[in-house]
Amino acid sequence: MHILITGGGGFIGQKLARALAAQGRLRGAEISKLVLTDLGEPAAIEAPFEVVRLASDLSDGSSRETLFADHGPFDVIFHLAAVVSGAAEADFDLGIRVNLFGTLGLFEAARAQGNAPVVVYASSMAVHGGMAPDPIVDGVELNPQTSYGAQKAMGELLLTDMSRKGFLDGRGLRLPTVSIRPGKPNAAASSFMSSIFRDTMQGNLSNCPVDESYELWHTAPRTVIRNFIHAAEMDGGALGENRCINLPGRCDSIGAMIAAMTAVAGPEPATRITWDRDPVIEAIVNGWRGRVTLGRAIDLGFVADDSFEDSVRWFLEDDIAR
Repeated sequence: MHILITGGGGFIGQKLARALAAQGRLRGAEISKLVLTDLGEPAAIEAPFEVVRLASDLSDGSSRETLFADHGPFDVIFHLAAVVSGAAEADFDLGIRVNLFGTLGLFEAARAQGNAPVVVYASSMAVHGGMAPDPIVDGVELNPQTSYGAQKAMGELLLTDMSRKGFLDGRGLRLPTVSIRPGKPNAAASSFMSSIFRDTMQGNLSNCPVDESYELWHTAPRTVIRNFIHAAEMDGGALGENRCINLPGRCDSIGAMIAAMTAVAGPEPATRITWDRDPVIEAIVNGWRGRVTLGRAIDLGFVADDSFEDSVRWFLEDDIAR
């Protein structure tokens, strides 16, 4: 079993790699090789099989060709690499190059292997918006209100069509906002939804650019990793004619999430939150939807968080910088 993780230097890529190393198997077969690729060389992980770490720009055709020639064919590909929401909105050309053409190039390289590999594609709830119903229901048309959402939606259509043709065995996962993310803030418009918890629990100030009544659809890192692995293990045909699905999450207001943090970590972190509104961030996140029905994903074996208090506890156990 040969596995590729694009975006393998990011926090989700690293957590996924460690989870695969811990279980040693995927889809009933022993993992023999794991390739992690990102713009910079991903950090090392301990594993009972070969791990290759590469600095590679997958939006560049020659880099993709070298990757697949030297390390393919792959049996399972987790495509996590992307230009995140705020950066894609600020630089349209960069987002198109990486999120659309980079994804198309990766899918074409996977197709050229001739083995119809399993491809787990990290999409986003940003594909929904505009006149979409509240809550979002399964099967509603995509109506993204950001460049990032539009680029992810185009990737979804490619994945579904190439699966229909038998080129790939695709599974597209529309991720809720992942909170609490470890590490440093990034260019995602949703970055504050982790930093107001992560940074304040680590003793630093963090700004919330939206009102505390803002509601978001979110999930914890542990849950995301569990759902990624489930997506790779499941029968792709069970997804039906549309290979992309809304992952389970929770709807909570910023205020309720802060209260959950306080219940677990005490009152001090909340005092380190500042409240300077940012109209650019507000314009982006107000185009997203905070409520989603759970039905289809739960029926297919994906899981949801029980509470944001769990997310805080897991962050304190797994990721806090001490």
